Formats: sequence, C-alpha cells, structure tokens
Amino acid sequence: MMQRVATSSSSRTILIHGFARRSISTTGRADKAVSFFPSSKDAVSPSKTSEPFRMLMLAKPGSGKGTLSGRLMEKYDMHFLSTGDILRQHIKDKTEVGKVAEAIVAQGGLLPDDLMIKLLSSSLSSLTNKNWILDGFPRTMGQGKLLDHHLAKTSTPLSLVIHLDVPDDVILSRITDRWIHPASGRIYNYSYNRPKVEGFDDVTGEPLTRRPDDNPETFARRLKAFYESTSPLLAYYKSSPSVQLVTLSGTTSDEIWPQLDDVIKTGFRLKPKTAAKQKSSVHEAVIREAELDVGRSARDVKDNSSTSS
Repeated sequence: MMQRVATSSSSRTILIHGFARRSISTTGRADKAVSFFPSSKDAVSPSKTSEPFRMLMLAKPGSGKGTLSGRLMEKYDMHFLSTGDILRQHIKDKTEVGKVAEAIVAQGGLLPDDLMIKLLSSSLSSLTNKNWILDGFPRTMGQGKLLDHHLAKTSTPLSLVIHLDVPDDVILSRITDRWIHPASGRIYNYSYNRPKVEGFDDVTGEPLTRRPDDNPETFARRLKAFYESTSPLLAYYKSSPSVQLVTLSGTTSDEIWPQLDDVIKTGFRLKPKTAAKQKSSVHEAVIREAELDVGRSARDVKDNSSTSS
C-alpha cells in the first residue's frame, strides 16, 4: 500500500510502501523532526540487532545520494559497495571476469547483467555478516530481479530500498550552481554551500572550476534515462513483499537526512559508532563522496563524446 500524507510547506513526506505510514513535520530546523512511532497493524517490526543491514538507495542524478551515503557511513558501521569501483578492481587485478569485462568496455559496450552479478558476487560474499549500501546496481527492473535471486540464494536479502524524491527543478538549480576544486574534489554550491571567498577553494585558495557536464542538456539526458529505467525498478520494489521501499521527500540533503536517520534508527535499531570511530570516518566519507562525483563526471564526459562523434 502507499499513502502520501498531506503536509504543510514546513513538512516533509515519507512514503512507506506496504509498511508503516507517517509524516514528519517541522516547525523550524530539519534536525527537529518528530520521531517515528509506527502504530498501524502493518507497521514495520524493528529488525534484530544481529541481522545485517543491506540497503539500496535509488535517486535521480544530483539528488544527494552520495552525500547521504557518506553520512550513513560516518555514523554507522556500514560498508559502501560501488559497482564501478568493483569493475575497475577486477580489471586491474586481471581476474577472469575482469578480462571479459575489460574487452567489452574497450569496445564501448555495456556489460550484460549476468556478468555484473558475477562481479558483485565475490564482494557481496565477503560482507555476508556486515552492513552495506550498494550503489550503481541495479538500475533496471531486470537487474533488480537478478540481484534478488542472487541474494535469495545466499540468504542475504535486502533490508531496505530508499527512494530519494527531490524535485527536478531543485536538482537542476543545484547542478548549475555547483563549483568544484579539482585537486581535492571539494564541492561548493552557490545556493547553500558557498565558498568563503567567491571563486576560490576554502582550504587552498586555489580557483574553483565548473564540471563540463553540469549543464541543463546533460541533466535532461540523465533524467530521461532515470525515468525510463529506474522508475519501473521502483514499481518492482513497491510490489515486493520481502523488502521495504521508503520514499523520502525534500529539497536538500539536510532536510532528508533526519528522515533517513530516523528510519534507520527506528526500523532497524542500528547502533551508531563510538565518537572516536565517527571522527575517524569523516575524512573517508568526504573522500568517497568526492570520488563518486568525479567518477560520474568522467563517465558523462565520455558519454557526451560518444554521442557527438
């Protein structure tokens, strides 16, 4: 079932498909969100603390998926799996599946779904009893079914699928206002995260630049691909009886983060890291987010070049 809770302009909506329903309202800062207490008969039963947490996060490009994943890894003991990183590592290590993948990539082809599952399987098997977030796969309903089949065989089912619902115009504004420091990957946004000195990096004082793919045309292309492939995937998870699909709505990561954190804390009872571990992981999370953004940028530049040639 799906229920959208009516909210005022100072409220945000959470949609939980087939499970508990709630809305979170605020009277001021986003971090004053009301706690979630399921009360309906179909409400989510909190998971046992001994059960590993396995999550997908699906969102349109520029929705803040990297930022939110970084915050989860900073606060909780979670591992981040990127199919792009896994692919590059297999190619670097010249594994059998890596050699096959390298030949396909060299010819500009797309890896078949069954090969992607082979690439993922070894990494997933090493995290059988760990909490993880998977990025980059699945992107289509067919891939979603393949992943579910693989996880069912290994008795490691998904715990949660998060869908970030950020308005298209907000994402476009966010992307067109974005500037980066190329050497470090630090990202600034003139709408909400301005540098201390306009046009220059806060740490080094070096000039900031724009990404070649941060433009309306590239965004429209990526958005079209999302709606065509990922929207059916959302419908698939919505109808699944074995996994929670939770839609979080907002215009910034700061708005969405309290909602996401509340779902994790209340529905799955994950224990935060100790203060020392949280501090040590902040730098890693920032680097990880920057690497993801740079990787996406490089892929888009390559795609644009292929399209124009």
